[in-house]
Amino acid sequence: MLILVLYLNKTNQMNNKRRSFLKSGAGVLGSALILPYNEVFSIFNNSPNETLQIGVIGTGSRGQGLMRIIKNIDNINVVAICDTLSFRLNAASEIAPKAKKYNDHSNLLLNKDVDAVIISTPLNTHASIAADAIAANVHVYCEKTMVKGDEETLELYETLKSNSKIIFQTGHQYHSSRLYSHIVDLIKSGDIGVVSAVDAQWNRNGNWRRYVPEPKYERQINWRMYREYSYGLTAELSSHQIDFCNWFTGSNPLKVTGFGDISYWKDGRETYDNTHLIYSYPNGIKASFTCLTSNAKDDYKIKVLGDKGSIMIDYQNAWRYPEGKYEKKMGDVDGVSGATASWVEGKGIPIDYQHKEPSRQALEDFRSNIVNNKEPLSNFKSGADVSFAVDMGIRAMDTNKVIEWENKYNI
Repeated sequence: MLILVLYLNKTNQMNNKRRSFLKSGAGVLGSALILPYNEVFSIFNNSPNETLQIGVIGTGSRGQGLMRIIKNIDNINVVAICDTLSFRLNAASEIAPKAKKYNDHSNLLLNKDVDAVIISTPLNTHASIAADAIAANVHVYCEKTMVKGDEETLELYETLKSNSKIIFQTGHQYHSSRLYSHIVDLIKSGDIGVVSAVDAQWNRNGNWRRYVPEPKYERQINWRMYREYSYGLTAELSSHQIDFCNWFTGSNPLKVTGFGDISYWKDGRETYDNTHLIYSYPNGIKASFTCLTSNAKDDYKIKVLGDKGSIMIDYQNAWRYPEGKYEKKMGDVDGVSGATASWVEGKGIPIDYQHKEPSRQALEDFRSNIVNNKEPLSNFKSGADVSFAVDMGIRAMDTNKVIEWENKYNI
């Protein structure tokens, strides 16, 4: 069967990797052409068989980690990689041997094979690289925290408004987790009643440093330690949990107070080695966020406390702990009759929900969002709200003052 369609030159579509097609969602079509019915729809129905061609800008530990995940996802292909450090670029090339190598992201963005980029560079470079990608009509997956500084976040927002066809996803991968989505639904449905508090931590026992082959690379490799490049623990760790609080409350923090210090690692770092923040949300919710680098007890966890119960979450598991009297289910456990079933001591009832590893889910969603021209769950606004909140937290710790949410943040 043959049908007449308006068609964007097929040669460009094949050779230039459908950049304009993938940018427009529906595909803006140009000249008339007669094609077989099945071939028309294999090209223009945003088929899941379309392969997304990715450029990875920043091939350090996170960039390489995402590349390894992509290798196991259908219809996503890394075709270009970029880093200013040649040894990191070479290491990434071993993961994606066919990817073209660049030491300047501007040149990578000229590659017409690239449909989208992952930005996994030091925090202070996110805004400028993302702006360049938007100008090049390339979709963006920007690692967290999205932007360093509130004014830089607002400037990037204005840039993105000028190109509404760009899919912009922020790398708060837990926002893509189906388990976390289920937890948010449970909280919003009143499963644990009225929430009054959140207690979150992400603790480690280690100096958080990466190996430096030569002293001249210290600041480039350990950029998380230096204020020029990073906001440290709050931006790199607590930001995920702040994002979760924003998500389930459907709001942003009204104000924040807190303390941070360099009290353990006397190694020349400039960002705090321990942070303690309390954000006040609407409806009286107080959310505390702690990061330590000298004690890893309980590692990562989020506890949401309501008047009917609590929910505790770790990386990929969750439990519900009811308030008041609860009749534990009895059964045979490990051959012991009358033992407690479906109960984890100190945590509660496991919340079983089918889900994938969060970073994998986030990358699969990124491709799907582009193919289907769909707003990401972890989108620019949710990323910007966290950027503003992180900036507030840093200023609160730096000044020992209460920092309030500003009207200009309501984008």
